[in-house]
Amino acid sequence: MIDNTAVLTIDGPGGAGKGTISRLVAERLGWHLLDSGALYRLTALAAIRQGVAQDDEAGLARVAGELDVVFLAAGGEGRILLEGQDVSADIRTEQVGNAASRVAAFPAVRTALSQRQQAFRHAPGLVADGRDMGTVVFPDAPLKIFLTASAEERAQRRYRQLREAGVDANLSSLLKEIQARDARDMQRSVAPLVPADDAVTLDTTSLTIPEVVDRLMALLAREGLTSDA
Repeated sequence: MIDNTAVLTIDGPGGAGKGTISRLVAERLGWHLLDSGALYRLTALAAIRQGVAQDDEAGLARVAGELDVVFLAAGGEGRILLEGQDVSADIRTEQVGNAASRVAAFPAVRTALSQRQQAFRHAPGLVADGRDMGTVVFPDAPLKIFLTASAEERAQRRYRQLREAGVDANLSSLLKEIQARDARDMQRSVAPLVPADDAVTLDTTSLTIPEVVDRLMALLAREGLTSDA
């Protein structure tokens, strides 16, 4: 059965602003939100806690298939519960982020999480944030965005975010980590990080968050998905 519920996919590399933009657009539209990257981070975190090795594909797929996850709207940030525990901060560490990038490269893990991702598609619509939402998970989405920014800008953003949170960080190290993660994501054999053929690419390097949101709302209006122009 074909699901005609509207989907806006927002793909792109880490640090491009996908999470913030997706949340704000979903709030503005009153649509559901899928943070697909969080599912991989949750799998990575659960695997770390359970002692499952990052190269154990079968074990990681089992962890992915048994995830007890709840996404909650809480103010502007949102909360994520894993087995009833708030892990919103835990899954955003560099350790978990790097592990998630490796976990996401395994076909069995992607298969285990695919059905769960698609299950987020409910009326009135869905904003799906990730790396392969438009290419693999929702190829029929009426509007696909590929959000990007220079590696240097993304490293600066992550550096400021960590410093504001009181976490010591090294800008040079962050840049190298981002470049290494980009290379892994773009070169992996399964669902590599690339724009969908019909995606609109938007470089956010010199744009503010409100400017990006306004551009996406205008694109949605152009596609007849909202009256907000």
